[in-house]
Amino acid sequence: MTTRPTEDADALREVVRAKYAAAARAATQQQPASCCGADACCDSAAPDPITSNLYTDEQAAAVPQAALLASLGCGNPTALATLAAGETVLDLGSGGGIDVLLAARRVGPTGFAYGLDMTDEMLALAEQNRCAQGVENARFLKGHIEAIPLPDASVDVVISNCVINLAADKGEVLREAYRVLKPGGRFAVADVVVQGALPAAVRQDIEAWVGCVAGALEDDEYRRLLAAAGFTDVDLEATRVYDLPALAARAGGADTTDREPPASPTGRVVSAFVRARKPS
Repeated sequence: MTTRPTEDADALREVVRAKYAAAARAATQQQPASCCGADACCDSAAPDPITSNLYTDEQAAAVPQAALLASLGCGNPTALATLAAGETVLDLGSGGGIDVLLAARRVGPTGFAYGLDMTDEMLALAEQNRCAQGVENARFLKGHIEAIPLPDASVDVVISNCVINLAADKGEVLREAYRVLKPGGRFAVADVVVQGALPAAVRQDIEAWVGCVAGALEDDEYRRLLAAAGFTDVDLEATRVYDLPALAARAGGADTTDREPPASPTGRVVSAFVRARKPS
């Protein structure tokens, strides 16, 4: 499922916004965020299987602790993307700003990094983190990843970290990414992807969607949508394989018994590096 009805999409966006606002507040209080949300339902004593251990010690030390704590990613797109000095980078769903700050360092003073997010609390935290690091070649924009507030052909690289899977209309997100990329520009994101069949119970659970599971595209559908948007050289590389019942339990909290999906021998949920290129 790549598109939801408008009223459902609006409701989903508000749930996502509320969860990520809570995550920003938690990070401000020096509490770690989780992909299943910032609610107490999550087992905070156990590392989040999606968001933990994504950055090297050197990278973690290069950003404010609040940026690291607010990270709800499933990969490290700044490691995936081969960023060069002088390039312009756009991070879709930039959250607390960790990947924007790392990208800004990689492209240097002649380059620039944009972050796009819809959540006021995350934008405020990201700007606080930018100022704390004294980063001048970065800017955070408010908006939706389905309608990027940048001109056509204005960036060299689009990155994202476990955000596209949360969008109701992923095809529109990919078309927008293609639009803002310069000819020859690169798409290099980390995302949660389904390989095989995901149980319908998970797809229907909005809390699991916010927990980075139910909104995930099947890998073949991801490839199809990228190609339909105009991208070439599409490649998906699985980097982590998740235990589906464990993810559902983490997102389900007190209602785990009712909400845990059935076992799915034909499907699995993975983190993947997704790469593609806009033709020159």
